[in-house]
Amino acid sequence: MYFDAGTISFPGLGIDGINPPRTLPFSVFGKEIYLYGLIIAFGFLLAILYTKKRVKEFGTDFDLVTDAILFAVPMAIICARIYYVAFRWDNYRDNPISALYIWEGGIAIYGGVIGAILGLLLFAKVKKQRLTPYLDIMALGLLIGQCIGRWGNFFNREAYGAEIFSNFFLRMGIEQAPGFTRYWHPTFLYESVWNLIGFILLHFLSKKRKYDGQTFLQYLAWYGLGRVWIEGLRTDSLYIGSTGIRVSQLLAGLSFVAAGGVMLYVWLYKNPDGSGMLVNQTAGGKQAAEGEAAEDAASEAAEPEASETAEAGASETEAPEAPEALEKAATEALEEAAAEAAEPEASETAEAGASETEAPEAPEALEKAAEDAEELSPSDEAAPDAEKEAE
Repeated sequence: MYFDAGTISFPGLGIDGINPPRTLPFSVFGKEIYLYGLIIAFGFLLAILYTKKRVKEFGTDFDLVTDAILFAVPMAIICARIYYVAFRWDNYRDNPISALYIWEGGIAIYGGVIGAILGLLLFAKVKKQRLTPYLDIMALGLLIGQCIGRWGNFFNREAYGAEIFSNFFLRMGIEQAPGFTRYWHPTFLYESVWNLIGFILLHFLSKKRKYDGQTFLQYLAWYGLGRVWIEGLRTDSLYIGSTGIRVSQLLAGLSFVAAGGVMLYVWLYKNPDGSGMLVNQTAGGKQAAEGEAAEDAASEAAEPEASETAEAGASETEAPEAPEALEKAATEALEEAAAEAAEPEASETAEAGASETEAPEAPEALEKAAEDAEELSPSDEAAPDAEKEAE
């Protein structure tokens, strides 16, 4: 539904007397610049900036994403127009060439989503890339673009829902004549808020995803669930012929069921752990480096143990040297005893009055020295004890 004049109000929000312009107050090369297009462009720019910040979390780089955008955006615009024209063919039947006049308005979001998917399929085939990570990135960008872009409907005074006859707090009032206002469902506002909530949820859920394509499936389910009931409130829906079936509502319901079914199947029967995602495969070098660092840390922690082991080994090798020291001490004791025994012989010539009974003491001294040496030398039984002490 489209209204060309009249102020807009949101009584439940305390907003009154808004008169949004449809175009800028100046033209460029004789062409009017519609705020609808500028708002969509602004949403597109925010989506790109967000994507640039998070692209590495999906295992790719911004250069490849830029290539993907160059494939997806033209296809999205073409298919968005085709989708709209196909279900409003009566408006173009008499002048088919007017179907190309996209600046006159007439695009459909679901057509744009289908076109973006087709563009990414072509990109993946040409660039030999895996499709699903780029679908995840696209899903988050779409939610940003849709959240912002829906406010273009506000400035364009369109995409309103059915009339409201109650004091519903989000009702939108449009002045029909001075002092006379009618109230409608602001379906563009509903969808903008729905997409904002969805973006916040998927932003955090995407950080915990377990497989490529999971965020895209969540987008299809979330957006489909919201669009089913929001589309049912609109009065400007596209219909399948004369069936009375809203095509976007049907497509939203099918996408919700299909995406939910696939996610349930993966959860029940596949139970992925995230190892198969592109980001984890391309980060293999980084993970290997982290593994090497962990091994180095473990080696450093083990060095004190190795030092203790080496010291214990050294003690064991030093232990056999103890008998050699004892043997050396015994030899020195024998030599000292022999020297002491020789002293009486040297003193015999100097001491003429020495008695003969002192001579026999020499053998006794030698025997005593030998006994002392035996006591100093280790026995076979003492060797293990010394070895144990060394250990």
